Amino acid sequence: MKPVFTLLMPIRWGDMDAMGHVNNTVYFRYLEQARISWFESLGHGGKDADGCGPVIINANMTFIRQLRYPGDIEIRMYAGEPGRTSFETRMEIRRTDQPDVVYAEGGAKVVWCDYEAEKSVPVPPAIRALIE
Repeated sequence: MKPVFTLLMPIRWGDMDAMGHVNNTVYFRYLEQARISWFESLGHGGKDADGCGPVIINANMTFIRQLRYPGDIEIRMYAGEPGRTSFETRMEIRRTDQPDVVYAEGGAKVVWCDYEAEKSVPVPPAIRALIE
């Protein structure tokens, strides 16, 4: 997979649960924010002029180490070879004070979709060019 984006963000106190570590559901929000920030950096921060944009059809996560507040994280995003209407993403979450340690890794399949028609459409040429 090709590296396409890196996002730095803080671990928020409210991200933790009663067990004193970042709640498992929050890791998916971290990945969501990285994807959205990447799309925004490409000028695709939502649906385009044709009413098309990204939809996630599955997501996965492997929790390797516990994240705790306070701290900052780095999310490294990778994209796989695109198909006609979709591509896979993979991400790694690391603490910025331990950049060689992966705390979690996950991914999602992105399908480009016509929101009104609720049908898949080809991945835009600009995004395809970046990840091929």
